[in-house]
Amino acid sequence: MTTETTSLSPSGGITFQRLSVMTLVLAILAGFIIIGNLHEPDTPYGWYSLLPTTVVLAFALLTHRTVEALFAGAIVGLLMVEPTEIVGNVVDIALTVMMDETIGWIILVCGLMGGLITMLEKGGSILSFSEALVTRVKSRRQSMVLTFLLGILIFIDDYLNAIAISSSMKRITDSYKISREKLAYLVDSTAAPICILVPISTWAIFFASLLEANHITESGNGLTSYISAIPYMAYGWVTLVIVFLVAMQKLPDLGAMKKAEQRAAQGQTKPDGAEDIDFGADIKKHPNSLMGIMNFILPMVVLVAASWFYDIDLLAGVFVAILFTIFLYGVQNLLPMNAMFDAIYEGIKIMLLPLATVIGGFMLKSVNDQIGLTQYVIESVAPILSPQLLPAIVFVILTMLVFATASSWGLFAVAMPIVFPLAQQLDVSMPLVIGAIISSAAAGSHSCFFSDSTVLSAQGSGCTAMQHAITQAPYALIGIILTTVFFLVVG
Repeated sequence: MTTETTSLSPSGGITFQRLSVMTLVLAILAGFIIIGNLHEPDTPYGWYSLLPTTVVLAFALLTHRTVEALFAGAIVGLLMVEPTEIVGNVVDIALTVMMDETIGWIILVCGLMGGLITMLEKGGSILSFSEALVTRVKSRRQSMVLTFLLGILIFIDDYLNAIAISSSMKRITDSYKISREKLAYLVDSTAAPICILVPISTWAIFFASLLEANHITESGNGLTSYISAIPYMAYGWVTLVIVFLVAMQKLPDLGAMKKAEQRAAQGQTKPDGAEDIDFGADIKKHPNSLMGIMNFILPMVVLVAASWFYDIDLLAGVFVAILFTIFLYGVQNLLPMNAMFDAIYEGIKIMLLPLATVIGGFMLKSVNDQIGLTQYVIESVAPILSPQLLPAIVFVILTMLVFATASSWGLFAVAMPIVFPLAQQLDVSMPLVIGAIISSAAAGSHSCFFSDSTVLSAQGSGCTAMQHAITQAPYALIGIILTTVFFLVVG
């Protein structure tokens, strides 16, 4: 996958258009500097806290470059905080983010997952698995339903879901002229929205720990409280139905997805501006078809089993899976040892763009925390809250915040200490509130064009993050509207 680009004229000289763009950029920067200079220390930023995220959204929609948009938002936000120390603050926040334990975990998991998938690809295992499925899949509908079912089976983590399924299903969906954007939608819609419904996923473990940290339940009972809220995690259930209807061809192609499918029907499954990962032209499937399939399935089984064994830790799981795959391939002499390690290094390099997006998102989140975005938005709607409206408002507001910051996990460390006391004060059912909060995490992540699951699904499927997000948007919006209605009814 390549970064999303818009063509700029390579000719030299200053044109009126370039001069206008430069003037606008300078004016925006000057505006943020003025805000920073006029702001009184230790006072809230108010509605100004919305501006950096607005810059990110506008930049990304105009240029289709997500990484640059995130860094631009972080920089203008830091201009609001302390204009005279902008360089030092950018360096400090970058170092702080890179030293964050979550970022370290994501870098290692994504890098090693990329290495594992590349090794499976170069060993011919993914090709063997795909070709075996091709002989059994007889229609477009069956290929999409199979993608949907695989997404449900690989429930333990949305990263694993996004990377593994998209890589293994591309050849099959291509053979039935299904657009890469639709493949990315099917994969992404069975990632986070499904993970929240399963109490032995990385999402469940993380949110259960937050419930204990916020004293919503006693220590050791976080998972019990999480499970009690699963019936109210409406976005996961609604999305499950929607993506199933899409796979069964009962829900029509909407918006940009319709254009993508029309293009694919003419033989171009991969959109313009996107590139497939080149693993080389010498990849061959295993001469024994059964062994070729097992060479793909066994590492996946070991990955899931090891992750579960090590307390739902995907990092431990992928490390064990790589060691197992090296041994499995070594015994069969599928790849030389040097080639296997080269494949791992190549896979890590392939994941650099998604990782840069995640790092940029964390930098933006850190800036938004400094200027009080989450507190401002929640406190602004607090006066209109009632026991009946609270679940729906919490869902909508937090979905918007996750969409704007791409922080489906980090945001809630800030939001929960604000939301839970409000819910207790209004005597609202706690499982219902937990369901609304976790639904918003899945909805915001699913619809955000620079969230980690969106970028990884696009990366694996062979389209850009913006192409995936735009084609997915109508279905995500339907899910958000239906979920809001659910919380209004049961609130």
